[in-house]
Amino acid sequence: MTDNTSITDAFFALHHGLPRQSPGSDDTTRLLLRLAGELPERPRVLDLGCGPGRAALLLAAEAGAEVTAVDLHEPFLDELRAAAAERGPTGSITTVHADMAQLPYPDGSFDLVWAEGSAYAIGFDNALRDWRRLLAPGGALVVTECEWTTAEPSTAARAFWDRHYPLRTGEENARAATAAGYCVLGAHPQPETDWDEYYGPLAARADAADPDAPGMAEALAATREEIAMRRAHGSEFGYTGYVLRPVGSDSWPTRPESAADIASVHAVNTAAFATDAEADLVEALRADPEAWLPGMSYVAEAPDGSVAAHALITRCRVGGAPALALAPVAVLPRYQRAGAGSAVIRAVLDAARARGERLVLVLGHPAYYPRFGFEPASGYGIRPGFEVPDEAMMALVLNEADGVAPLPRGTIRYPAAFGV
Repeated sequence: MTDNTSITDAFFALHHGLPRQSPGSDDTTRLLLRLAGELPERPRVLDLGCGPGRAALLLAAEAGAEVTAVDLHEPFLDELRAAAAERGPTGSITTVHADMAQLPYPDGSFDLVWAEGSAYAIGFDNALRDWRRLLAPGGALVVTECEWTTAEPSTAARAFWDRHYPLRTGEENARAATAAGYCVLGAHPQPETDWDEYYGPLAARADAADPDAPGMAEALAATREEIAMRRAHGSEFGYTGYVLRPVGSDSWPTRPESAADIASVHAVNTAAFATDAEADLVEALRADPEAWLPGMSYVAEAPDGSVAAHALITRCRVGGAPALALAPVAVLPRYQRAGAGSAVIRAVLDAARARGERLVLVLGHPAYYPRFGFEPASGYGIRPGFEVPDEAMMALVLNEADGVAPLPRGTIRYPAAFGV
């Protein structure tokens, strides 16, 4: 019987010298860095579970970052130190042998906390909770997480992941991030090529390994099972990169509506407008399976936990292609102009972004919605099928479009409930 130490040693022997220890690519690292927004001239970056440091090297070289690279496996840090010495990156890299669950750094020490493919070691929720304190004001957490990409995973895929690391859906992870006090600046589903960059070299290493070495038979079996699972069920799960920024403690708590909120949502929409038309619109959209998107009806909570504001996103189409419509947005009169509306709009837009949606449309006040990034839709070749002032019909592009089809153009077709 092979002891666990031999298996662990064999596992690391398979991985030493490989460029990556999880699915990823330089392109994904660059995209996530862009989504993090403007940074200081020499940002302080904490790279947790850095492995041999592919991301750390890029962040130092291309962002001029001062990177603190943390890992529990000293040989990976040796590889990173050697690579840094060879490349001479613009920024600086300090390697630290430490546990990401027991970090010694003071609050507010870093502009970016970075964790590609490593948060699973302590769990996504623990990472959200424990690493938030490390961020300086305006800082961001970048973390990639494996998650279900289908609502109904196969029995085989679920059995595999339940045994190793139980997965959630992207919607569930986005809600977890919001509940932990973050706004979602961006969510990037990683392409299949990111998996190829990881599994290609790993599979070649496995084929060349000596199966008679201590612990190697078990390490090879586990590695080949993992690769086979991806090949057979890769459409059911994948990695998503999340870029998260903490919101202030005085912000309005937001969350997806629950069944218990339906009456309150109706009451908020009734109170916010002169007639019941918007409240009735919400109910009609809720009954339309082609329009209603579960998890896209958000509420902001008042201090007593009641519903203070509501924002709804439903499915519409532009030139026949799927898009999103933001409407209605409602705030109880006593909470208007206090930030509840902005909070719930940002939350539902974050949720749409985390779903991988690209385009949201709103017909609204041109002095209000640009604060969320909306621009005149006509600039994208998008127009409604009815007459409105050009500046009132606005569009927001949620996610980067590298390597995918261009944004749709043409006439907006709203769900029937809108009556237009």
